[in-house]
Amino acid sequence: MPDATARAEYRVRTRVWLYPGIGGWHFANLSAKQSGKIRALFGTETKGWGSLPVTVRIGTTEWKTSLFPDRKSPTYLFAIKLEVRQKEHISAGDTITATVRIR
Repeated sequence: MPDATARAEYRVRTRVWLYPGIGGWHFANLSAKQSGKIRALFGTETKGWGSLPVTVRIGTTEWKTSLFPDRKSPTYLFAIKLEVRQKEHISAGDTITATVRIR
């Protein structure tokens, strides 16, 4: 059931990747098509570093986070924190399905 406060919702199927720097950050990118729609609809509402507040659900785990523009592609990405990866048994290289709701 969609969140009543969501302004747009996207179903994302993507591969999880590990940032090559310090910290072990894991990320997932939206598609270029989805990112283009989000940019067109919400691009004037971005916060610091071009971020947009979202709620993400993977499996049974849901959390608030932000989308950020990827510097290496025309897409948005979001981080998947350790707690979520542990609960949902996610590792770098896994393909996941997530629901991303713009808040």
